[in-house]
Amino acid sequence: MSKTINCRELRKRYEMDGADRTVAHLTEALNSGDLKPEDFSLRDLAESLVPNGEALLREMNPRGDQAASPLGNDPSAFNQVTGTIIESKIRNAYNKGIFAVSKCVATIPTRCDGEKIHASQVSDGTATVEPGEQYPIVGLSGDYVETPSTTKHGLIVPITREAIFFDRTHLVLSKATEVGETLALNKEKRILDMVLGLANTYNYNGVAHDTYQTGATPWKNVLPGNVLQDWDNIDAAENLLGAMIDPSSGEHLLAEIDTVLVMPQLRTVAHRLLHASELAHQNAASAPMSAVPSPFAGYTLIASRLAYQRLLEASPVVTNPENVWIIGNFAKAFAYMENWPITVTRSSIGSEADFTQDVVVRFKASERGTPAILNPRYVVKCTA
Repeated sequence: MSKTINCRELRKRYEMDGADRTVAHLTEALNSGDLKPEDFSLRDLAESLVPNGEALLREMNPRGDQAASPLGNDPSAFNQVTGTIIESKIRNAYNKGIFAVSKCVATIPTRCDGEKIHASQVSDGTATVEPGEQYPIVGLSGDYVETPSTTKHGLIVPITREAIFFDRTHLVLSKATEVGETLALNKEKRILDMVLGLANTYNYNGVAHDTYQTGATPWKNVLPGNVLQDWDNIDAAENLLGAMIDPSSGEHLLAEIDTVLVMPQLRTVAHRLLHASELAHQNAASAPMSAVPSPFAGYTLIASRLAYQRLLEASPVVTNPENVWIIGNFAKAFAYMENWPITVTRSSIGSEADFTQDVVVRFKASERGTPAILNPRYVVKCTA
């Protein structure tokens, strides 16, 4: 059962320790789970943290005299503490484990609105140094991948006079959760479209390519007819990955396979194959059965209903989407070019919305970035 925070004690701590230490303490407690956003009350916070809070709440009564400012002369303590609570709720929703594919791709901070990333693998032959010779210098090659322009996404959580007076804390926290989930869902969809090959943005040396290729050149990373049924299907995909060649160095890619994405219909089969502790095999019908440790035990398995929905909604229509599965190293194949991560800011005191809409304070959550394909040779898509 949720406990209620003693806001008067919180006010004393705020006055003794100052805003920064109090907010830092609350943030730490919220992140650790010692406190939960539901432990707080907007009305109690306003009454305790705003000077003359009790009189303020009487003035906020729609039937009584209206105060010039809903939060009096110094609402900074209320805004800071409330902001910490709202931010915690948004971040918790944004970082839910259900958005698993977003966590498997690389995150690359960038200040650019789309950029050129040098992409080449150093040949091991250049590492040989004869006595007295100069060591080779690893520089930036002329080969590059061009990433798409970034886009900004954001939503605002308002706290109104009514939300404080009627203590609609639960409603405000629900909206904060909705904001975090919506922004995370939007990001997950954009990344899934890239991973599934529904959005083809790979641009190598100024030439656009589809992510998944069926022919021998420039690469092949599609295995039709390789429905996930047993370990042979995984071996076939791994063998194709192992044959991938870096276009600039001519070297085989160091494909450290660690992730498998399946549709929900294949979840049980994939779980049995990837999470088995041992693999049993028999050389002949009369030979004894022997077992070896599973080489797939360390793989991350993602069964995504959202991925299946994206395939169902795709145009042109994807044949037998339930049998699509992708294996490889997602962090080397894909990235999210991030201008800034999820960021929560609050409005200034006495904004126009305060007077015209009785919006006491607003909290804006935003992030900006774009999915980008770094090297599609690190993944293989298997279909029916």
